Amino acid sequence: MFTYELKRVTAVLGLSFVLLSLGCGKQEYGDLGQATGVVTLNGNPYPGAMVTFTPGKGRPSIAITNEDGSYELVYIRDTKGVVPGEHRVSISTVPPVQPDDYRGPAFKDPLPVRYNKKSELTRTVELGPNTFDFELTSK
Repeated sequence: MFTYELKRVTAVLGLSFVLLSLGCGKQEYGDLGQATGVVTLNGNPYPGAMVTFTPGKGRPSIAITNEDGSYELVYIRDTKGVVPGEHRVSISTVPPVQPDDYRGPAFKDPLPVRYNKKSELTRTVELGPNTFDFELTSK
């Protein structure tokens, strides 16, 4: 009886290990395009902007611009890319980190709402590399 139970427990543990290991590899998300570019404001590189590409269906891709205004979209965690197709694009400024006891004025995005909350920016992403530069103006 003990041998039967031991074999059963071993089989269940072995099957559990196999099932868990199947789910721990690099996740595949289908075919993604790659999107990079530069965001400028009034002709100058715009660091600290959050660039979001939102498809009609599916997960958005997001990037934060570097000091030189450049970005590369990330689909999820360490997977770079963006779902191919038509996207609504929004660009907003990442607010600075404030201490917990900060009592000053609330952060106001210096970018006009036409680039973020009321964005009408669109781009079509193709499979393979894509470059989308955004030349924003504050007026």
